[in-house]
Amino acid sequence: MTTVAIIGGGFSGTMTAVNLARLSSQPVRIVVVNHRHPVGRGVAYGTPRAEHLLNVAARNMSAVPDHPDHFVDWLRTRVEYASLPEPQIRETYAPRRVYGDYLRSLLFNYVDPLDDHHPAHIELIDGEAVDVIPEPGGGATVSIEDGCSVLADRVLLATGNQPPSGIGSTGESFAHPAYVAEPWSNWHQQLPEPGSDIIVLGTGLSMVDVFLTLGELNWSGNIIAISRNGMIPQAHFRGIEYPNFLPPDPEQLNLQQWVTLMEQHCEQLRRIGENPGIIVDRLRPHTQRIWRSLSLDEKQAFLRQYAPRWNVIRHRIAQPIHQSLTEALTSSRLRVVRGSITELSDCQQNVGVNVKCLDGVDRTFEGSLVINCTGPNAGFSQSTLPLFQNLLQRGLIRPDELDMGIDVGPDFTVTGRDGENSSFLFAIGPLMKGTLWETTAVPELRGRPCASPKSCSKL
Repeated sequence: MTTVAIIGGGFSGTMTAVNLARLSSQPVRIVVVNHRHPVGRGVAYGTPRAEHLLNVAARNMSAVPDHPDHFVDWLRTRVEYASLPEPQIRETYAPRRVYGDYLRSLLFNYVDPLDDHHPAHIELIDGEAVDVIPEPGGGATVSIEDGCSVLADRVLLATGNQPPSGIGSTGESFAHPAYVAEPWSNWHQQLPEPGSDIIVLGTGLSMVDVFLTLGELNWSGNIIAISRNGMIPQAHFRGIEYPNFLPPDPEQLNLQQWVTLMEQHCEQLRRIGENPGIIVDRLRPHTQRIWRSLSLDEKQAFLRQYAPRWNVIRHRIAQPIHQSLTEALTSSRLRVVRGSITELSDCQQNVGVNVKCLDGVDRTFEGSLVINCTGPNAGFSQSTLPLFQNLLQRGLIRPDELDMGIDVGPDFTVTGRDGENSSFLFAIGPLMKGTLWETTAVPELRGRPCASPKSCSKL
């Protein structure tokens, strides 16, 4: 019997296991090795907070690629959604913890012994995978921190995003009772006194989560959010049918031609009173192919000049949440500071955040609580995870050309240090960001490995 080991139990690992199990016509043992966050939930859907909502309406959150309404149909089985009219349930931004329930329900349908109905089955191991050791006869052994191991014919790396990196020019870790190194801990259990300042490092989606939780807890102090670009996520909107503006072979355009084309159509949309974000939405089915066609210099230029703006348009939030952010900015309860964070310092009870602002002046802001929401570490070669340190040392993987993740060849096979595609090691999800750019949202992820019988055969 073939054994497939999947390292990581977030969306990518869970749905690869589910699709492999449901589409396989031959007996296969699927072992999901998961660490830290609950299997089936991962970081994204592991939050217990009801105020943390999906950033996409229910109609486009099916995890099953051949059943577009799967999540909407599943929502109807829950009492809190059963009576909603069809248009309302389709446009609902459900709590992320509910979506985690959905993924776990799909997963546990196949966590059982082999039988005539399911020739494949899933096993779960709670532990940290720390190494993958090739076997002479093919396949590999996945080593787990507690000393256990899994002998597998194929291994899929589905570990999700890297942990946030350290702050400042050295990237070193900083320790202080009032400093929270990542936003997924129980930081709300150590709220400072009302009237003090909480500083959030970053202005993206994780900052929004922190803002929402502070509002739900009725915390009455001020929030200072600091980032280089100072941009907060934009709101979802109702778009219009916009004619296809793409040329016959969009992959033939270079970066500057793309910028010119998009600027022209964004201006045209503004003239007719429509949101220019429509252009980003229309590009979505083509983004990965376009990204792969760009040169290394063009990709680096995009990351320097355009990526922040792209991200705030592309990864939007529900309108009521955006309205709350706008009101907090207007009342000065939320303040956004643009600048580069250069250092964190110990200010007795508080944490000092040193910032080089856009005017060139160095300023220090003190927070009674400072939460790192700067996002995942973008330098893969500097990963602190033992698994990747060992795989890099063994030469089984190498960073992609942008050092954003793993270098991946055709059919998601991992490329080793020698430039050869692995016969047993595969990767999926955010690990492929440097290769495909768009690799974090459900509509992209659900179409990855094991979304069809053909792709399942690769594993």
